[in-house]
Amino acid sequence: MAMLTQEPRARHERYCAEIELQVRKLRDLVTSGADLSATVPTCPDWSLEQLLRHTGGALRWVELNVRTRAKEEVPESDVPLHDGPERRVDPAALDAWLAESGAMTVAALREAGPGAPVWSWGWERSAGFWARRMAHELVVHGADAALTVGRAVEVAPEIAADAIDEWLEIVEFVQRTMPHDEAAELRGPGRSIHLHATDTSPEVDAERSEMGVPPPEGWGRLVELTEDVVRWRRGHEKATVALRGPLTEVLLAFYRRLPPDGGKLEVLGERELLDFWLERATFG
Repeated sequence: MAMLTQEPRARHERYCAEIELQVRKLRDLVTSGADLSATVPTCPDWSLEQLLRHTGGALRWVELNVRTRAKEEVPESDVPLHDGPERRVDPAALDAWLAESGAMTVAALREAGPGAPVWSWGWERSAGFWARRMAHELVVHGADAALTVGRAVEVAPEIAADAIDEWLEIVEFVQRTMPHDEAAELRGPGRSIHLHATDTSPEVDAERSEMGVPPPEGWGRLVELTEDVVRWRRGHEKATVALRGPLTEVLLAFYRRLPPDGGKLEVLGERELLDFWLERATFG
């Protein structure tokens, strides 16, 4: 099973390719006649068209930040065609806008390369940060769109695993730099969450023993909620609560897109702690 390389340029290109793939999937929904007025069940304040406009606008905002090597946040009001076509419920115009949004963003990211300095709200200020962020943004919103129209959600294992890692890095960063009362309540002694994918080989995570033999348990993460910080590490350990199931479903549940104990997912241990995490873990 493939895993994301640690080589920056190749990793950057993998994110760019994922953005291209997810844009194609969104466009396919538009051109295949999906009901653009349908409510998105995982984002019930949005219709499918609003979800697509949000996603395309985010791409264009990132494109402008990266292309101009922004040193501070670019206001959305400065982004040309940020909100999409003027006419509503116009599939052809929406498709063309999404296509252009994706192509512009990927071109800017590839031209910049992963190390180009660019403003970000996170722990790394580079074009590489935005390639990763937008790949996962599109994966999750692509899932939102697929669930709206009853399509299966398919995510490459290496991308799903990395999306969970990035989410944990975001929560860890927010806890460290932007503490607020609700998020602070996550912390406390003796609390831990184990994420366990049941359908992946260990190669997706490059977890090896000292002898070079892959462990049999597959992909896993342990999240520790200490009194001071939220921290996480790779591997399998006994925890207060475990979320177990196929990797894509674990990703979607951790992003609050699926119930954590529906379908092929199961929760073992203190369900209340997992629910508490899902309610309070935040971008900031």
